Amino acid sequence: MTSNHTPPADAPSRRGPLLRWFVSSATLGVPQAAGPIAFSLVALSVTGDTRGGAAMMLAMTLAQVVGAIPIARLGARFPLATFLRLLIAVRTVALASVALLAAYEAPFIWLVALAAVAGLVNGAASGYLRAILNHLASASRMPRALGIAATLNETTFVLAPVMASGLGTISPAFGVLALAAIGALPALLVPGTGSSHLDAVRGASGSLLNRSLLLWLMCAAAGGATVASIEIGAVALALNFGYEPALAILFTVPLCLASVAGGIWVSIRNRMATRKIVLAQLSIMSIGSALVALNLSVATTVVGAVLIGSVLAPLATYYSLILDTLAPPQRRAEVFALLRTANAVGVIFASAVLTVVSLSLTLIVVTGLMMVVTLVVGIASLRRQAPARQRE
Repeated sequence: MTSNHTPPADAPSRRGPLLRWFVSSATLGVPQAAGPIAFSLVALSVTGDTRGGAAMMLAMTLAQVVGAIPIARLGARFPLATFLRLLIAVRTVALASVALLAAYEAPFIWLVALAAVAGLVNGAASGYLRAILNHLASASRMPRALGIAATLNETTFVLAPVMASGLGTISPAFGVLALAAIGALPALLVPGTGSSHLDAVRGASGSLLNRSLLLWLMCAAAGGATVASIEIGAVALALNFGYEPALAILFTVPLCLASVAGGIWVSIRNRMATRKIVLAQLSIMSIGSALVALNLSVATTVVGAVLIGSVLAPLATYYSLILDTLAPPQRRAEVFALLRTANAVGVIFASAVLTVVSLSLTLIVVTGLMMVVTLVVGIASLRRQAPARQRE
């Protein structure tokens, strides 16, 4: 299966822009990765309660889901890099305003509203950044490029909370301002493509969703819920086994390290996975989730987290590559925004279930969801093979 994007004519000459794209990809997610801690510290300074940070993150994530497709569609008539810079500028101004109002202890509702404004452009920005990669890497190098991006993304999600915690102890407002500044770097670094969607969008209306797209978006959402249930429930897991809350890192760090290793493996392999391999990877994630849900011991829970983390980057790379082949050329940014949104929906689902029921029940629900999508992919694969066998 080949990608239908146009590969660069002179790949070696694009190495500099590609490196700038990698840095842009790594820094674009800093506000979201650092947000939970940075916003909690801001809420504590303004209201005296860290729970306000969760409200700000919820507002940011919900806004991302709502705004992803409409905002991605708004930029269809602009050059990719130009519209991406505009989206990042909006987010930077919103986050800087959060820092300013927090410093002056403004009403907290304004901070929640500004967090929503910042989140509104996240999905579309991610979609446009991914669409730019099609102009920088040839089809043969795309798996490696996406593997490197996945590795950098996981590194960001490991380091950004640490950075937010350190800077937030100096000043919560300064911490938010710092993550806004780092998150603005893609606007300065992202390479231009010189392309516009002006002619391509004519007649490109209607729903993007079909069975094939929905299948992989559903998988992305289930994977997002699986990871979120562990990351959000890590403190509860530690308490459940009789450890101090700080030892929640026993579960989150192995998951992140395994994910980084998975990204390195994808980069070295540099090939698009077959459907059988993807099905095996989904099965591994289901088994890992089941091990965590069984709640047998710290060792089995860590093993489960490692299994989940090990297939995160390979699966994310496959989703990105397969959606690239399924998306209409003029609407790739929208499809990639949908992929980011599907992951966010999974996070929202896990968060919502955690607020209603216990962690153990949440893990069971998420494991069931993961097993269902694995079964659906298996059935779809069998149906896909049937016509080929008949032709033979």
